[in-house]
Order: sequence, then structure tokens, then C-alpha cells
Amino acid sequence: MSLARRDLLAVGLAGAATLSTAGPSRAAPEAEARVTTDRTPAGLELAFTADAPSTPTGLAIARGGRAFIMMPRFNAKVPYTLGEVLPGGAVKPYPDLETNQPDPAQAQARFFHVPNGVFDRDDTLWLLDAGLPDGSGPPVKGGAKLVQMDIARNRVLRMVPLESGIVPTSSLNDLRVDIRDGYARAYITDQGQDGEGAILAVDLITGRVVRCLHGHASTKSQKGLLKFVEGRAVVQRKGDAPPRPVQGGANGIALSPDGRRLYYAPLMGRHLYAVDTAALLDPQATDAAVAASVEDLGEKGMTGGLTTDSKDRVYLALQEFNAVGRRNPDGSVEILASDPRLIWADTFWITPDRWLHISSAQVNRRPEYNDGEDRQQPPYAILKLRIDADPA
Repeated sequence: MSLARRDLLAVGLAGAATLSTAGPSRAAPEAEARVTTDRTPAGLELAFTADAPSTPTGLAIARGGRAFIMMPRFNAKVPYTLGEVLPGGAVKPYPDLETNQPDPAQAQARFFHVPNGVFDRDDTLWLLDAGLPDGSGPPVKGGAKLVQMDIARNRVLRMVPLESGIVPTSSLNDLRVDIRDGYARAYITDQGQDGEGAILAVDLITGRVVRCLHGHASTKSQKGLLKFVEGRAVVQRKGDAPPRPVQGGANGIALSPDGRRLYYAPLMGRHLYAVDTAALLDPQATDAAVAASVEDLGEKGMTGGLTTDSKDRVYLALQEFNAVGRRNPDGSVEILASDPRLIWADTFWITPDRWLHISSAQVNRRPEYNDGEDRQQPPYAILKLRIDADPA
């Protein structure tokens, strides 16, 4: 179906039912057999649940099936920010609890606020740490970093500082790693605590970090927008102050299969954008030259995470409609599936067997958007959808 507003509204209303995350986990073979028959008319299935201690926005699945979730430290009460989902849905801190304890004196060795992580082509795990000890304020000095991990040995392989690419109001959010053909690069979105976002481009060989498109309209939180999830506006209320809509600049990102284009979108914005990756790390490119390579790809709905497949189709986490959408190379946008369990659709992961996974993060149920009441209902659902393409 096309992304006509009336069609989206119908899907959103259809997906406003109560969440039911109870269900078998991914791990036990007999449980998996039950999961694969738990199909909704729209095609989404429950892959597994995660009994996480906090909001799991990030998701990464290794080739062998090990699943990791990332829980940003929205406040200091979050016990750990990176976890591995065990058989049955239990979640344990990864690689251990000590590494997840924020310590400014060991800023490069501890995890502070990990919103996302990805596996590279060699199946090593790259983690993005925004360096925020309680979700806001200036990042801890040395805390913003990329961490490369060997999950077979559960040890850190490398740490890449991001200090030179951040500002006091940074809130790093999403990550893509591209290692091929003699180069190694990472791309990171900074949604900004003030809604003034940017994109960080990292040369993983030299460690050079470039902050791009700061102040550009495509990376800013768009003014005058409200996001509706589960039929309610997502707004913050503090005391007698007027409600403040959620804001967020550059948020979701995805790479084209050839690595030449980076797709991205603000958390609060309805348009999808693309930029040439060659411009982002070109030492000769001016800010104006990078901005000139940005393309507005048009309306795509209000989204969280993005990903691409081998056919250069961009998958859209349509948060307002509990739905998974897809933008095709010809510019058309379609809704693939909707499910009431998909509450605050967030991070995608495509496994080699062509299952598209997506996390149901329940961010809209957090206390700051509900007058101090925590309405999140663990365990959190990870849903999946069969697609007809490989990972990008």
C-alpha cells in the first residue's frame, strides 16, 4: 500500500491494542517451533522476548544466533547498559557487570550509555558509547567512544575515542560500520540533547573523527511536530510547565549496499535524507560541499531506526503506527506489517537467513512521558518478519 496519510492512520488505529509480550524465547528448539507459528495476519512473528532491566533500544544478532541488546542509561538507576539475551529471555550484563559501571576515572574502559551496536562482516561487535552517565548533561571526558569486541572470547579488541567529534550537548544514537575493499569506516548519528544533531564519520584505520552537517536542516529536530504512539502524544510534563514534545535530531541511519550513500533521518522529522559517504571523510571537502551532497528523499513517516537490504531498500520503524515500512529505490513507500506488540519500533537487524528483526522498545511508556509513572511492561518483544533479500 502507498504511504497515504489515511492508510497510515488506519494502520495506526488497528495497532492500538494492548501489548502481549508473553511468549516463548528464541533459544529452545521446541520454543522456536511455537514462535514460528505465532504469526499475525500482517506477517510479524515473535522472535524472542528480553526480560531487560531497562529500555532496550538497540539490537544486534551474531551469525550464530547470540543476541545483544543495548539499554541507554536514561538515568543513573539503569544497572547496566549492555546485555546478552539468554535462552528463555533472561538478560545478563555483557561482558560483565563491572564493565557496565560508569566510572569517570576509567572512562575509556567502562560503558556509560550504549544506545546501539552492530556486527561487522567478520562478526565482531562494535558498540557505540555516548558517554552519558545519566542520560543528559555533557558527556564524560573520554567516555564517548567506539568499542570493538570479540564475542568468542568476550574481550575488548579496540577502543576508538570520539572526543574530537562531540559537543557538550551531544547524544550519540546510532551506528553503522563499513569494513571492505581496503577501508574501514564508521558512521554515527548525534541526535543532540537540544535537538541540534549531526553525523560523525570515523576513519577506523587512522582514528580520525569528523563532525558533519551540524546545524544542517536534515540533522535537526523539526519544529512543530508531535509524535503519537499507542494513540497518545509523546510529551514531557514537569510541574506546572506546559507539556514539551519529545525532540531529537539525526537518529536512525543505514548504508546502501555499496557503501556509497548514508541514509538518515531525525527522530522528529518525516523526511528521509541521504548523503554521499565519500564527502563525509574527504579531508578536502568543505562543510558546504558536504551539505551540497545531501538529498531530501521525501516523506517516509515518523520513524526510529532504519536499515537496508541487499536490494537497497530502506526499512522504516514507523513508530506512530506500530509498523514496519519500506522505501523502495523508486521512491515509493509501503507498509509491510503492523502489530500491536511493536511499541516504539526501534532497531532493525537482518540475519543471514533473511529474517528482519525489530525491537519493541516501549520508550513512550517511560516515566518522563507519563507524569512520572513507569508504564513499561517487560519482557520486551523482539519481532521478526520474513523478507526476500540479504543484509546490505
